[in-house]
Amino acid sequence: MLTGEYNHTMDAKGRVTIPARFREELGASFTVTRGFEGCLTAYPAERWARIRKNLESLSLTNTAGRKLSRLFLGNAIECEVDQMGRILIPNPLRNAADLKKDIVFTGLGDRVEIWDKEAWDAVNGKDALENMTPEDLSKLEEL
Repeated sequence: MLTGEYNHTMDAKGRVTIPARFREELGASFTVTRGFEGCLTAYPAERWARIRKNLESLSLTNTAGRKLSRLFLGNAIECEVDQMGRILIPNPLRNAADLKKDIVFTGLGDRVEIWDKEAWDAVNGKDALENMTPEDLSKLEEL
């Protein structure tokens, strides 16, 4: 299971080391695409295949479906891990997530989010629980 938080540094070419704990589950090749709230999301091949199939099944007349397809499929890139355990994050994805140098990988069970450290700290800082909405809290109660 993909869990935990790991800090890494991206080089000037956009290469970043995938945390060793994530490499085995993500595999030698996996998909990275735009995520929500300003991050990127990495999916193992099997999980990505299910997401892709679901997105491709959405009706072309469904506005929300077209938007989701553009966001996820239109920005998806297959990343291959090099011999040093790194991937190259292309410029369009780096720009979309405003990735600079300090990167945070956070495992969320079936996927990994990739954040710029400043953005991650803003979203997941010490006040994260206090800033949850009533809707967020009701989801916690369901657990």
